[in-house]
Amino acid sequence: MIGRKKELAVLADCIAADRSRLVVVYGRRRVGKTFLVREAFDYHFTFTHTGLENGSLREQLSAFWSSLRRQCHVDSPVPRNWMEAFESLKDAIEVSGDARKTIFLDELPWMDTRNSGFVKAIEAFWNGWASARKDVMMVVCGSAAAWMSKKILHNRGGLFNRANRTIRLEPFTLAECEAFALAEGLVMDRKDLVAAYMVFGGAPYYWSLLDRGESLSQNIDRLFFSEGAELADEFGRLYKSVFASPEPYIAAVSALGRKKAGMTREELAAAIPGAANDGTLTETLRNLETSGFVRRYVETGNSRKGSVFQLIDNYTLFFFQFVQGRSGRDSAFWSHMLHDSRRTAWEGLAFERVCLRHSAQIKAALGISGIETKESAWRCSSRDPDVKGAQIDLVIERADRVVNLCEMKFCSEQFSIDAGYAASLREKVGAFKRETGTRANCHLTFVTTYGLRRNKYSSIAQSEVTLDDLFRP
Repeated sequence: MIGRKKELAVLADCIAADRSRLVVVYGRRRVGKTFLVREAFDYHFTFTHTGLENGSLREQLSAFWSSLRRQCHVDSPVPRNWMEAFESLKDAIEVSGDARKTIFLDELPWMDTRNSGFVKAIEAFWNGWASARKDVMMVVCGSAAAWMSKKILHNRGGLFNRANRTIRLEPFTLAECEAFALAEGLVMDRKDLVAAYMVFGGAPYYWSLLDRGESLSQNIDRLFFSEGAELADEFGRLYKSVFASPEPYIAAVSALGRKKAGMTREELAAAIPGAANDGTLTETLRNLETSGFVRRYVETGNSRKGSVFQLIDNYTLFFFQFVQGRSGRDSAFWSHMLHDSRRTAWEGLAFERVCLRHSAQIKAALGISGIETKESAWRCSSRDPDVKGAQIDLVIERADRVVNLCEMKFCSEQFSIDAGYAASLREKVGAFKRETGTRANCHLTFVTTYGLRRNKYSSIAQSEVTLDDLFRP
């Protein structure tokens, strides 16, 4: 298995425990949750079941009973409700010859249909029976991170504080994607790997669809733009799998996708037709953040303005920019965009998002992993026309009185700073100091593909981070 060492260690520890254990695994669609659990248990479970997407209560119960009948040979009738279903599961577990009774319930949120009583039933099963034994290992899993958080992890009823271990499965890092590509025989240098990450993010499933006999552009054309392309409709499936009512979430990310630096709650409410700056928007933003689609930050030197919400999901950004409404119209669309200015502009934005996902690697490259830091962003609110629109997407404030102002550039060769850009950088740093009132030393840090080209202006940068640094484990 590629990566996942910490997660496998957690599961191994629970398997070896001398008491019953409840483990919660959650993370976005396509991130590899099911594969992780199956590999950890070597595909052997006393009982395993996956909920039905969009299934009714009757359909969910019938499918659960079918799994029981097939795996545990129960002869009870189809349960009428979830209490009866879990009673049948108890009976099956009690007669099992497995020393460690392993139960894996996948896509748990799909089983919880409206007014089904599912959560109450699983509470009763765990609290009233399984937790009182020493031999039950139950793993519950779901893509709907908001549901898993509210109904299981932060349950206000019988499941409150009952999970023994929690695994939030994150997308692969660049280093893990590189290892995956090597294992799959994909011939890609690191620039291509980053370019693929800009489109697919770190979702292992998307990477598994790449054909090693095709170039990256050919793969993207096949997966997004050809007739019946496999990922052309992934956007709808993705948000429906994570959110029971996806419409407000799609509206929010659609609005955020139009603002590079993100929006405050007030700005977002004004940008969504019919939306209000109320509790519903609060829940929408919290769930988007929990699910990893959005990051929340406070602008450096502007804490009174409140949090800013920024869309950082690579696939969603790519979909909005290029895929929406284009599938099947030009089967070689991405290849034809090779030298298009729109693609170049998007690459700059997408590379910034990749860097934000790898801030730990940037700090390691700067040698400040052991220093307390705070990461944020900054947008210029000055009316000074010389610095109008200036922004810094990654500001690293350090406890040693240094602030790294990170400029991120994706290019095909060493990046060259000319006289005009050097002057712009000085103005930006000056504006940052004036508006934030910082007394720290401001260091310009360039995160680039192949480093800076040495010339009379390159010394304006105090530090550099290259593509290779982003691939640190």
